[in-house]
Amino acid sequence: MAKLHGDYQSIKIKNTGSELECQDQRMRHVLVEACKRFGLVVVGYSGRDASVMEALESVLKDPNPYPNGLYWVTSSATKLLPAVQQLLEHAVLAGVDVAIIEAKTFDELAADIVNQIRLPDVLIEHVMQQRAPVRLQLVKLPEAEARQFPVLRYSALLVEALPCVARRMTLKKAATSPEVRQLLKDHKCRAVVAATGRELALFGRDAEVIAALRDLGAQPAGIAELNPIRDSWALGLLYDALVKALSRHRPLLPRYKRSGHSLVVAGPREGEDAEWARKREAQLAQLRSAYEANLTGLVPKLGYPYQEGVFLKLEHIENRWWCGFEPFTFVDVPREQRTVKAVEDRDELGCPTFSRGGDPAGDWRRERWAKKFNKHWAGIVNAWAVLLTSAPDNKVRAFGIEDGEGVDAAFSISPVTGWSRPSHHHNYFERSK
Repeated sequence: MAKLHGDYQSIKIKNTGSELECQDQRMRHVLVEACKRFGLVVVGYSGRDASVMEALESVLKDPNPYPNGLYWVTSSATKLLPAVQQLLEHAVLAGVDVAIIEAKTFDELAADIVNQIRLPDVLIEHVMQQRAPVRLQLVKLPEAEARQFPVLRYSALLVEALPCVARRMTLKKAATSPEVRQLLKDHKCRAVVAATGRELALFGRDAEVIAALRDLGAQPAGIAELNPIRDSWALGLLYDALVKALSRHRPLLPRYKRSGHSLVVAGPREGEDAEWARKREAQLAQLRSAYEANLTGLVPKLGYPYQEGVFLKLEHIENRWWCGFEPFTFVDVPREQRTVKAVEDRDELGCPTFSRGGDPAGDWRRERWAKKFNKHWAGIVNAWAVLLTSAPDNKVRAFGIEDGEGVDAAFSISPVTGWSRPSHHHNYFERSK
């Protein structure tokens, strides 16, 4: 073995520019003579040293240079330096068997070499002794029957059936979904839409939508097939319609945000109908009992209105659609308390961006939820599940449209939340209470 640059343990190591300009004559002689007798495989060397490259070039003057070939290993053939390219070109002209081998790392190169050649058993055993231990190890799977408890309850409801079609309408000029929604709002038209250029997919009453979108020249054009797995606009349309359906005939108010939709409990209003007030109280009785507190009111000392509610998600998991709901206490903080950079129509997960002082109601909200343990959470999740799925046929509809008036969005939702049982037994389950 000849170390052309010396050894780190030697005081004669070559590392400065002037030292690398020339080679030790004995070292150079050993390198050149070896290349005349054998081939050369270059690994991990860039070819930046003029003295080394000049020595390799001098081998080509011999009648039989590199008899077993010249192989240059690099991470990419495009990264070869001009000096290396020149050496390889001259070697080809001299009749040398030249090859450029690409290998990202030395470990990959060594593995490829081992796979391509047959080493003696003694040598292969020696090589494999330096191999890193295998990370993946065989383990014995539990054979004991899984327990029935404990059980993890999810705040998610199985959506057994989604609407598969919506009304399709054509427009005389292209429009975006926000533009169409604004026109519907201005005309007090209750509909859920998704715009794709000059076409609309919507749920709602046809006549009302046509009248509201008269300026766009909206005209019915049959039905639109909905594939929420493939089309994002279809998923958005169904998400909007689901929130609308879950709030219909319930004391809940929908909140549509780009960061995610939610439902909040509707509080009493001045001058509201007495019959509706009694109905609201009856529908919210189980939820109020689960929270063991008022569902709406004012934050103490701050006076900001708050409402209990849930974030809603529509997700496709394990080939099934689920409506996830996450309980949260929504606080309406005045705009002047928020940073000027906050977008007016968006709350980030119900928590708007605040100034350096932070969320003024944050401490109160955390204290409100800190005392709610598993028992309270189980009751809250169950109460929300009952409230959201209370329907005669387990179907919730966005508008309750009669046949011939338009296309309604009907969702069949199971009243039973998702559950998960242990896959195997664990000693943790045997801990004392």
